Amino acid sequence: MDLPQILREAETVSAEDFLQLVDDVRKVLCTEDGKIGNLTVTGRLAKLAPVGEVVVVGDLHGDLESLTAILKKSRVVQRIAGDKDASIVFLGDYGDRGMQSTEVYYVILKLKLAYPRQVVMLRGNHEGPSDLMASPHDLPLQLQHKFKEKWVGVYQKLTELFSCLCLAVYVEERFLMVHGGLPEKLRNLNEIAEADVLHLEKPFLEELLWNDPDEDITGAFPSPRGAGNVFGKSVTQEVLQRLNAKILIRGHEPAGEGFKINHDGKILTLFSRKGPPYFNMHGAYLDIPLSKKFENAHPLVSYIHKF
Repeated sequence: MDLPQILREAETVSAEDFLQLVDDVRKVLCTEDGKIGNLTVTGRLAKLAPVGEVVVVGDLHGDLESLTAILKKSRVVQRIAGDKDASIVFLGDYGDRGMQSTEVYYVILKLKLAYPRQVVMLRGNHEGPSDLMASPHDLPLQLQHKFKEKWVGVYQKLTELFSCLCLAVYVEERFLMVHGGLPEKLRNLNEIAEADVLHLEKPFLEELLWNDPDEDITGAFPSPRGAGNVFGKSVTQEVLQRLNAKILIRGHEPAGEGFKINHDGKILTLFSRKGPPYFNMHGAYLDIPLSKKFENAHPLVSYIHKF
């Protein structure tokens, strides 16, 4: 994969070519099932074997400059091309807010199409179902600006793709990676795998996409965001213990340094874009060996790269 070429293409891609890319990746995502390289995909859950190295990227929100910086600094494209055990996980929220949402989607979708066994795209709240879509949701306006009258067909295909994105990555005895946070009543991994199917019956999909940790509460309470909950340290401890995971890695919240740690080190938040409208000084990503075990997120700070 020629990254400089892909970045150039992202700026000038036609509606027809973008639509074809979205459809090609949608077909890949919607047919992922069972063991795929180091991944085992069941429903909307991806289990990642504890081998090799993984780069974890948080919210990008239409910031092509931050995505480019991460890909170049981490050299992850070259690493994936040369090592079948290398992988990259995106925690969702690819578009909205920034002015280059379509360009960000183009680069990541190209990456997924080139290395489907090593690239994992999680669903964020900005890729949510229509009844849980974040507001403002300016992706349609950006598509209209870029593709003119052809934007509707592109957006429809993108929303179809959203429904095929995984909701979590699980690394046994190590990490659970989601976009938002932990549902208080989550009992097992199967409930994550089936969360989209059970969306109208149980709140797990909403909470995985929207929840935030809170240091000052016990249990969970409705979020001021208008969807999902805020949850306390006891929820984190109990749910991670039930799932046999040590640390929750998530995005969803801006962080001034590009990352923050909550709940006695049991939660690491990554925010991988910087600048307006969030005003964080840094973006950050994580680059870790999956064979290592960590009891909490504090030792992970040495594996965080700020820019």
